[in-house]
Amino acid sequence: MSFLEIKGVNKSFGREDKKTTVLVDLNLSVEKGEQVAIVGKSGCGKTTLMNILAGIDTPDSGEYYLDGKQIKIKNATQGAKFRRNRVGVVLQHFALINDMTVYENIEMGLWESGLSRGEMKSQVISMMKKLGIEKLNDKYPPTLSGGEKQRVAIGRALITKPILLLADEPTGSLDSGTEQVIIELLSELNRETKTTLILVTHDEEVACHCDRTIQLEKH
Repeated sequence: MSFLEIKGVNKSFGREDKKTTVLVDLNLSVEKGEQVAIVGKSGCGKTTLMNILAGIDTPDSGEYYLDGKQIKIKNATQGAKFRRNRVGVVLQHFALINDMTVYENIEMGLWESGLSRGEMKSQVISMMKKLGIEKLNDKYPPTLSGGEKQRVAIGRALITKPILLLADEPTGSLDSGTEQVIIELLSELNRETKTTLILVTHDEEVACHCDRTIQLEKH
């Protein structure tokens, strides 16, 4: 069995008379440490698939396996625990908390880890150095550039040492120069940490950085 497997997944939204079918009998396999780009036209189910992989949403039918275990999310609490322990998520619009510092935004990923304050501080500082944002320690998100915000978001996603990192249009809000830097950073972190990376993108240049590209079709 592959590190990640999706088997016969179906997902629709809406009532029977106005149902929108997004995913139909989808099968997907990803190996440990692989970098995979998910591409396709708007409405083909890219974000829906990412939400299922993150435990934010559940399929109507089908199976999801991660690291040899079947994932069955029954409620939001289970989904939050799953992400906290196994999956890191990076979003296009960063989703940072504006009244918390860079340090605090990254540290919040460890709040329920059981680590001491000293251990959390050590890990957060190490992560900021790795991302080149240690000098932004006590800055607030509204004062940061787009690239800096995305580095903070990546730090928050990786601080828990997830086995799977999901990035939904991680460069969609960035200029082309910053986009290149962020994609190279994600690739470097993937190689260094062996964290499996799956990213959604509409940008062919971003997809080309990955080991493999999977095309989703609109139904």
